[in-house]
Amino acid sequence: MHRRIQCLILKITVARFVDRQQAAISRYRCDKLSRESQTPMDNSPVQQFLENLHSDDESTRDTATQELWRFWFNQKGMHGVDVLRRSQMAYDAGDFAGAEMILSTLINNQPDFAEAWNRRAVFHYMQGNHEQSLADCQMVTQLNPHHFGAWHGMGLCHAALGNFREAIQAFRKALEIQPYALINQKLILECTARLS
Repeated sequence: MHRRIQCLILKITVARFVDRQQAAISRYRCDKLSRESQTPMDNSPVQQFLENLHSDDESTRDTATQELWRFWFNQKGMHGVDVLRRSQMAYDAGDFAGAEMILSTLINNQPDFAEAWNRRAVFHYMQGNHEQSLADCQMVTQLNPHHFGAWHGMGLCHAALGNFREAIQAFRKALEIQPYALINQKLILECTARLS
């Protein structure tokens, strides 16, 4: 019975994370994104945003999180944003194969676009394709070692596959980058409980 409760808590936690990530995507569909993505990407503030994730001030952390997502989505300019938007629209319409094909084509054309790999990892995860999602998450972290979302996703995949030690390692890596992310702390505890 205790394991069933832990499993239920893990499923609810995963659903909440996926909902938050989908909400973040929706925010970046707005006109502000279109305006901002027309300017070339400037990586100089990225280090400051990463440092701000460690701030005691919640507003500073939230702004840093939003700005990092904006940078990652805008890595390939307006074209990349448009393709990510089309893939999300296809997914939202229930065209899962179409969404994956859009992202796979983008990845084939621009294999260094970390957020394209990350979006495909999310789609795979939501379809229950945990091994494919894990492989995409690993590629994201090779391209962008600071991508806390991909580290978190990697932890979710490992947990879904029953690899709790690896899940804990991935959640810890996400916490190194984003130490106030309570979801990762909670999942580490849940995975640790599953090991005993």
